[in-house]
Amino acid sequence: MTRLTGGLIDRTRPLHFTFNGTGYKGFEGDTLASALLANGVRLMGRSFKYHRPRGVLAAGSEEPNALVSLRDGARAEPNTRATVAELYDGLSARSQNHVGPLHRDLLALNDLLSPFFAAGFYYKTFMWPKAFWEKLYEPAIRKAAGLGELSMLPDPDAYDRGFLQCDLLVIGGGAAGLVAALTAGRAGAQVVLADEDFRLGGRLLMESDLLDGAPASDWVESVRAELASLSNVRIMTRTTVFGVFDHGIYGAVERVADHLPVPGDKVRQTLWRITAKRAVLAAGATERHIPFADNDRPGILLAGALRAYANRWATLPVAKAGDAVAIFTNGDDGHRTARDLLAKGAKLLGVIDSRAGARALGDYRVFSGAQVTGSKGRLGLTQIEITEGGKVSWHEVGALGVAGGWNPNLHLASHHRGRPEWDASLLAFVPGQGGPQGLIPAGAAAGKGGTAQALADGARAAQAALAELALTAPQIALPEALDAPAAQEAFWHVPGKKRAWVDFQNDVTVKDIKLAHQENMRPVEHLKRWTTLGMATDQGKTSNVSALAVMAELTGNSIPETGTTIFRPPYTPVSLGVLGGGDSGPHFRPHRLTPTHGWAEAQGAEFVEVGPWMRAQYFPQKGETHWRQSVDREVLAVRAGVGLCDVTTLGKVDVQGADAREFLNRLYANMMGTLKVGMVRYGLMLREDGHAYDDGTCARLAEDHYVVTTTTANAGLVFQRMEFARQCLWPELDVQLISTTDAWAQIAVAGPKSRELLGRIVDDFDLSNEAFPFMACAPLTICGGLRARLFRISFSGELAYEIAVPARYGHALMERLMKQGADLGVTPYGTETLGVLRIEKGHAAGAELNGQTTAQMLGLGRMVSAKKDSIGAVMSRREGLAADRRRLVGLKSVTPQEQVAAGSHLFTEGAAQTMQTDQGWVTSSCWSPHLKSYIALAYLEDGDSRQGEIVIAANPLEGRELRAEVVSAHFVDPEGGRLRD
Repeated sequence: MTRLTGGLIDRTRPLHFTFNGTGYKGFEGDTLASALLANGVRLMGRSFKYHRPRGVLAAGSEEPNALVSLRDGARAEPNTRATVAELYDGLSARSQNHVGPLHRDLLALNDLLSPFFAAGFYYKTFMWPKAFWEKLYEPAIRKAAGLGELSMLPDPDAYDRGFLQCDLLVIGGGAAGLVAALTAGRAGAQVVLADEDFRLGGRLLMESDLLDGAPASDWVESVRAELASLSNVRIMTRTTVFGVFDHGIYGAVERVADHLPVPGDKVRQTLWRITAKRAVLAAGATERHIPFADNDRPGILLAGALRAYANRWATLPVAKAGDAVAIFTNGDDGHRTARDLLAKGAKLLGVIDSRAGARALGDYRVFSGAQVTGSKGRLGLTQIEITEGGKVSWHEVGALGVAGGWNPNLHLASHHRGRPEWDASLLAFVPGQGGPQGLIPAGAAAGKGGTAQALADGARAAQAALAELALTAPQIALPEALDAPAAQEAFWHVPGKKRAWVDFQNDVTVKDIKLAHQENMRPVEHLKRWTTLGMATDQGKTSNVSALAVMAELTGNSIPETGTTIFRPPYTPVSLGVLGGGDSGPHFRPHRLTPTHGWAEAQGAEFVEVGPWMRAQYFPQKGETHWRQSVDREVLAVRAGVGLCDVTTLGKVDVQGADAREFLNRLYANMMGTLKVGMVRYGLMLREDGHAYDDGTCARLAEDHYVVTTTTANAGLVFQRMEFARQCLWPELDVQLISTTDAWAQIAVAGPKSRELLGRIVDDFDLSNEAFPFMACAPLTICGGLRARLFRISFSGELAYEIAVPARYGHALMERLMKQGADLGVTPYGTETLGVLRIEKGHAAGAELNGQTTAQMLGLGRMVSAKKDSIGAVMSRREGLAADRRRLVGLKSVTPQEQVAAGSHLFTEGAAQTMQTDQGWVTSSCWSPHLKSYIALAYLEDGDSRQGEIVIAANPLEGRELRAEVVSAHFVDPEGGRLRD
């Protein structure tokens, strides 16, 4: 054990855990990283590309190296940063991204092959030979991609979503954040204080600072207690604000039960949508390192992290107790670490300070004007090379802290394309102008990193936010504090011939940046993508500025002239589980249920998702062992008797107004202006480019009242486009629209006995062919006074009607129809049967209206009226579209039992099967119990003149092909006598 004295861990509560199967002990308050370091474990993983040994670099969410998998089985969680994983009793952790044992990773061979993996090698290598991509390169890349592995088992835990509103959101619970929350809380504002740590305090917990002469943790606890006592303040620890969105909305993830072995009755994580009038960004700062030769060994970490492990977790990242520690710095902050380590009783080799004339701030040795130029230790640091005044010496050390300065955590301030600004005095980027409105940076996130500075700046930010909200901010008595010395010099990397790592996770070195410069990948966006710099899970928090400094040095420009990338959500990785709210299985997305859903369930129906709806697919009966048996029975029942199908899901739009007729005439490609009251007309809608995108019906119930139906899939789209046309294209028309899809239950009654069945429920209404012909419509009453609408339309090719009633009566109507039609053999049918019926009749549906088809291809070219203008009509007559020779045809398999697969390509018999000889494709296919053969609809070149010809339907995905006869698309009753009878 390498535990020191003190710290903020509870030594009375030991916790046992395992790492790679070996048992260890830590204490409550530890993270996985601190507990492993306390047990002398420095090797925690391997780098992505070269599989080099990796240990902890940082102490927070910026950690790029120590990524582990937690838990086992279905709860396994890969790519977790050990530095933020809260230790609990029984925790099981495993290293990742290696083959074989961690200390003998077989893929470490990649490091020997590093000359072949230089920056941009994938762009140069995987382009040739072209044939290698699909069979060699892509499979290899996909196998290598990622770091950890998913269990591939269903997640057993629950996730939740939550919504909060507040006057002030404070992001970060350090010095600035606590003062900001306290100021606003005392002012009576509604405050949310969010911090990603499990304990408030931020860097105050990791420093030896005194506030009012006492440990900073005492002040933190007193403020926490007061905030907890205020009803207008909500404290949210273990919560990361990961993104800033429009209108003052912030995304946050609260890790409710990640610190527990099993969530129990708790949700594991909650996704919060926080709407804040103002926000204070007090997210602190991230320390940067100084690249030097072989600077990536376990045991080399940021000096601020080294200080944090000593002060908060009472541990040192050395292999064994008594090992010496060294500090490499370009400023005063490294000396701060040295003093804290000495106070903890650590053995200190000294401070290697790059500044000439640097002096000690305590009782330790200073290597002035010196640099660390190398390191040794295969699986962990054992020695460092110090170059001082031209002299080179090797020294045995167990850990090295590197202090290269601090970068404000301005990521959230960039989420609305806010551009960071360079602060020459800080040698860092700070939040600039143009970021999210209402977000006020404070403390270290604004470049005010000293303790006293941060406290005062937190109060300033809160006062500014409250003033904008017309709230009076009280004066807060700030604790007495000092700002530690913070002088530094611009020293960005140690020159040398060996590899010096900039991005540890992605194995990007100074040499890679130099190569990018040499290959003219100098803009920061190109540099990032050419080298993969900053594409890691830490988003370049520890590497971006160092890389920019190297590129600036190479180009001879300043760092601000070189530029910087900006950031986008999420701030840290967010699990897909919490983003989905735990919605999986039947809860994967919201489902809309038809009015007869409960009735259909009771009949044993099988359901299928159709857009957002759950629809009955078919109704199996006793003795039916295969779905097609059920479908065949339903199809034949409709053809011979009467069937019922819930078609509520069809889009329904009520169109009313004095100009409703003109409005619909402009929307539909065919003539709607001549439609008579009491009649229905089939209609076709075109996109602006002339392609067909939806078909449906338009019924005229009164002079100024129409009901438009659309396909289920396009209901929302059609209504959206109708509203756009009403509001933007023709605002002068007197017309109003409302979607009534959910307001009316609609049931199709189809088959030769449908008129007889309906006659038993309608009230005093003549259903004869003469009084109510095909394509008629009427409002009426049924069942003794229930208002309804009746449409004589058919999608099955049989005598058929669709009857609509208010949605709440849909279930009862279905039951009444089933009871009244029992002696007629009434049969409910689902979407599979509906599909067979419409294919047998040659009706186009979604597979035919796929956005690539024209009215001419559908055989509906004459419907595009030349007597009026309508959306898409002119464009549909373009030469390229008008000359398209593909037409909708029917196909009948020469071998009746052999299926023509949808998606198959069509070729002339005997022709070579190439793109140049491709004659068309199959859109829909089914077994026809009426014809006792597999049939299909397809688009075929010159199809309307090729009936009787044999074509080849090729299915290259399955390596199959078959012969099919070209026939009329209307397999059943092509003259249409049945539906008009």
